[in-house]
Amino acid sequence: MTQGMPAEPLFAQIKLHTYFGGGEIFAAHLAEAAAGLGGSSVLIVHPAAKHWQNLHLPATRLIEAHDWAEAVTKLPRGLPVIVHAAPPLDIAQKIAAMQPLIGFVHMPLNRFYADSRHAYGACTRVVGVSGYVIDTIRGLGLEAWPDPFYGVADARRPGDGEGIVSTSEFEWDRRKFRDRLLGLSEPFWSRLRRQTAYQKRDGLTLGIVSRLAPIKQFPLLMELLSPELARQKNIFLEVFGAGGYASVRDLRRALKPLGERVRFWGHQRDVARAYASIDVLMTGLPEREALGLNVIESQACGVPVLAPGAPPFTETVLPGKTGWLYADPRKSGDAVYPSFSALLAQIQMGKAAGSLPDPRSETEHMERFSKNAFNKRLAALLASVR
Repeated sequence: MTQGMPAEPLFAQIKLHTYFGGGEIFAAHLAEAAAGLGGSSVLIVHPAAKHWQNLHLPATRLIEAHDWAEAVTKLPRGLPVIVHAAPPLDIAQKIAAMQPLIGFVHMPLNRFYADSRHAYGACTRVVGVSGYVIDTIRGLGLEAWPDPFYGVADARRPGDGEGIVSTSEFEWDRRKFRDRLLGLSEPFWSRLRRQTAYQKRDGLTLGIVSRLAPIKQFPLLMELLSPELARQKNIFLEVFGAGGYASVRDLRRALKPLGERVRFWGHQRDVARAYASIDVLMTGLPEREALGLNVIESQACGVPVLAPGAPPFTETVLPGKTGWLYADPRKSGDAVYPSFSALLAQIQMGKAAGSLPDPRSETEHMERFSKNAFNKRLAALLASVR
């Protein structure tokens, strides 16, 4: 790049979701990687998504569009275009006819999302964010970029240093009448709840650090696990994250056996502090999970992970070194992984002895989720469509 001259854009991204989650962090890391490769990028976002203003987006030109059709009219011509969800088929075909179209797949294309095969089939490249996702892409007869495009294990956010204070655990969907009504009334009834600052309790602290989205299946998992958690003394569960009304309601119901040993803290901007506030991260159920950005972020913060023993968690957790994998509680006779209760007892002993594993010591494993590895993956992908 010539001194004093603007960097050439390497690609454009379209990310029209209005909520904030792992896909938005991934898109921000792509923008950062473009700057790391000596270029810039273009990011087309929805006007209602205000979170982009608070993310680290070096050398990024932000363009607003309300929908896919408007986004196409605002695309800079000649650049590879990255999408993070399957566009409507006609939109995918229109973009691919003009310039290279790279479809990132952030969800396993199994029975839940198989309908997106047609739009992804129009893409120049179809890129999975884990080996598990790649297998589901190929299972639909599509050609997948051969290497998993893992995310970056970086928990830093603009809210670092704010600390943990309780906030609303709800994300209101303004398309639903119930959510509109509750969302408008929340400022009034939420005043009845005391806002508290986080203090860690003595004992073993398990944590959920995630959007409480349906794909995570936290209510179902906790309905199966909470009786065992309730039987054990000095085990606490802290929930950092927000979700829709039904998701939060069902999760609270599933965790009722824990009583006051479970606390909801809502969405937290200081994510690194949330990880530092727990001893072990708990994931949701695996089959609708693509990678689990929180899994690699937690490990980067030195916090081990407790997850069901199935893809994609088998790619991101090294048993006994960066966390533990347990037998799926929905299945009987799983002899591959220990039971949840057996691992829970082991973890409690490790906590008491001060010997819980620190994932950061597994440098080769963590390097797969580094910015350096991410930048190399992006460079190789872009070179393939030039």
